[in-house]
Amino acid sequence: MEQSIRTQPPGPRRRPPAGGAAEAAVPGPATPPESRLRTASGARPAPRLRLRLPRQLGAARDRPRSGRPARLTAVGTGVLAVAGTLAVAAVDRVLFGGLGVLFGLGYLVVCFQLAVRVRLPDLLAAPISGPIAFAAALLLLGPVSAPGVTAQVVALASGLALRAGWLFTGTGLAAAIAAARFLAQRHIRRSRTNS
Repeated sequence: MEQSIRTQPPGPRRRPPAGGAAEAAVPGPATPPESRLRTASGARPAPRLRLRLPRQLGAARDRPRSGRPARLTAVGTGVLAVAGTLAVAAVDRVLFGGLGVLFGLGYLVVCFQLAVRVRLPDLLAAPISGPIAFAAALLLLGPVSAPGVTAQVVALASGLALRAGWLFTGTGLAAAIAAARFLAQRHIRRSRTNS
C-alpha cells in the first residue's frame, strides 16, 4: 500500500477498487509520445505542420475580390499629387538638370491617376490638387536666379508661364475625367430610381 502512495501523481488520491488487488491502483509508467505516432509497420508518419491564421486574415483570403481599385480621399489625393509631382520633378532635375518634358509628362500621368482613383464625393479634389502640386514642384525644385523671396516669386511666375501648356493640359485632363465620372454616376442613379 505504501508503494501505491509514492508512485501516484500529485492531486487527489485514488482508491483501489473494492474487489481488486492493491497493485491495480498503481499507475504504470507513461508511454513516450513517440510510440503513439508509430503505425502498424513501425514507421513514424511525417509530422504535419499547420499554420493558423487569425479569423480576419482567413476571411479576407476567402472573400472574392471585387476588382475595383482603392479610392482616394481628398487628403489622399493631395498627398499623392504633391508626392508624385515632386518625385517626377526630382528625377527630371537629376537626369537633365532642369524641369522639362519629363516633368510635364509625369504631371499628366499624376493628374490622370488622381482623376481615376479619387472617390466620387471628392471628385473636385483631382483638378484642384494637381495645379497646387505643380506650383509646389516649381517652387521647390525650379531654377532660382537670385536668393530672396522676390526672386522665388519671379521664378515661380516665369516657370508657370513657360510651362502653362503642361499645367493646363494636366488640369483639363483631370477635370474632364472627374466630370465624366460624375455624369456617369448621376446617370446610373437616375436609371436605378426609374426602374
